[in-house]
Amino acid sequence: MLAQRSSDLGPPRQRQIAFDTVTSEASKNPVCIEIQSLSLWYGPTQALRSVSLIVPERQVTALIGPSGCGKSSLLRCLNRMNDLIPGVRVSGGCRVGGVDVQDPQVDVTQLRRRVGMIFQKSNPFPQSVFDNVAFGLRIGGCSGSELEGRVASALRRAALWDEVRDRLGENALRLSGGQQQRLCIARAGAVEPEVLLMDEPASALDPVSVGRIEDLIRELREDYTILMVTHHMQQAARLSDQTAFLHQGELVEVDRTDRIFSQPRDPRTEDYVTGRFS
Repeated sequence: MLAQRSSDLGPPRQRQIAFDTVTSEASKNPVCIEIQSLSLWYGPTQALRSVSLIVPERQVTALIGPSGCGKSSLLRCLNRMNDLIPGVRVSGGCRVGGVDVQDPQVDVTQLRRRVGMIFQKSNPFPQSVFDNVAFGLRIGGCSGSELEGRVASALRRAALWDEVRDRLGENALRLSGGQQQRLCIARAGAVEPEVLLMDEPASALDPVSVGRIEDLIRELREDYTILMVTHHMQQAARLSDQTAFLHQGELVEVDRTDRIFSQPRDPRTEDYVTGRFS
């Protein structure tokens, strides 16, 4: 079911004025994602309240804030995952690469190829390692030696090839938790998306696996725009170029990550990053 939509993004000049109110220095880079006055309701419950945000191209943007503040809801707007939830209503809009993703004419399958998503809990298919990574490529018509090459390339980029090169025919569910998460990243990256959405991608992993995922994110920023939800302040500080703080569905503040953690403008941000509330 398509999420109901109340309004579009408005004239370009009007959009620019709105975006200027939330632009950080990091967004002087080319823009990949533009979100303006985005609100979302699950039935009568409002989860997002007029959120406006610019996400620069090929950088990591961290979304932080207490549980239930709307971080995951915001991610799911960008690849229309909220469409799968009955009773969802959306107003405002967001663009990825200049395309209004809320437009009813948008091909959602193609959108999700452009905007991949990595969930908190790894979700490999109950198939072989190879077939997991090849899934989206086959849908796109890739086959034969090209398919084999692109699967291998995706596994290398996910820092997994050396660990599974002799296990490609093995069921992916037999991999460790950290390997499964990197496999899901390889599967998303195999179709060469523009954006990777990551919803707490390392929260369920052991410290060694967390380190590997963080190293991978640092490498992936060279090729992808990454929007990442995390509850770990140190992780946001280590990995992100800019950080956005949400509270009760509102975007309170967005800025360069070093400023968010050293000189936040809003006292609510300071209270959150210093641990005064969670």
